[in-house]
Amino acid sequence: MNKKVIATIAGVAVALIAVVVALILFLPKNESYRLLKMYEFDGTGTVTRAGKGDITPYANMVLESGDKISLDTGVLTIQADDDKFIHLDEHTTIQLVATGTSTNSKTSIEILEGGITSDIRNKLSADSTYEVNTPNSAMSVRGTVFYTYVYEIDGVKYTRTCCFEGEVTSRLVYKNGQYSVEEVPVIKGKEVIIYDDGTTTDYLYDEPQDIDYSTLPREVLLKLRDHIDTQGEDLSITSDEITRILEGPFYVTFTYNGQEFGTQIVNNGELAQVPALSPSETGSWDFDFKKPIDRDTTIEWKE
Repeated sequence: MNKKVIATIAGVAVALIAVVVALILFLPKNESYRLLKMYEFDGTGTVTRAGKGDITPYANMVLESGDKISLDTGVLTIQADDDKFIHLDEHTTIQLVATGTSTNSKTSIEILEGGITSDIRNKLSADSTYEVNTPNSAMSVRGTVFYTYVYEIDGVKYTRTCCFEGEVTSRLVYKNGQYSVEEVPVIKGKEVIIYDDGTTTDYLYDEPQDIDYSTLPREVLLKLRDHIDTQGEDLSITSDEITRILEGPFYVTFTYNGQEFGTQIVNNGELAQVPALSPSETGSWDFDFKKPIDRDTTIEWKE
């Protein structure tokens, strides 16, 4: 091969390298997560994707912004970037919108039904956002662990949000789509409940209340305990406290006219005993004593 041909080939190679470098430097960057996937899945569920319809989910499945994700039974965890984990309750459906990059991530989760636990392990950058939206509320954070659940009782729609670490900012969302001006901070160990009765959207209490951990789903408590044990991070409840809630022994409290009448300590799955003394000559304890105890229980005397 003569020198002229070699020089020509070398020139072409240099030109191609220059074009590749230019493409890398100047073409628009792909504004998607470096990582958005089904981190864990074992059960029954569906991923609904625009243009493709329903897809059966599987572990390590790559997800796309706009996917509607449903868990019927089992466990399902979504991973966004390296440090955001979204755990779905059973019978939960969400719409996931995730844009930007790991340095300017925009994550928006709309809960259509059910509940999710958000575990954001690093504080978000100044250009990043993470929001959980429900029909009557919007929750935003910088970095925290919190639980959001939507449910309905007698036609009234509720959103419950519990903060286990960090702080969550809560805002009301009215039926016309407008957001409230007031932002309510929900700090570690506190929860808020928002209701919508068709005419009014407001907080159930004037200020955030202490979390009632005994009413959280078992799977949520298990995820919290796993987080504490594996991450070594202090949450608003300890691993031992979670174990007692899950496994007992449990406290059975008997009340009369709003006052404590007596208590019993009952092992998981065993029965509470009818107290030997009654607080009044008329009435009875409002409880089926054939029902095994599986949580802390308050039994009221009704006349």
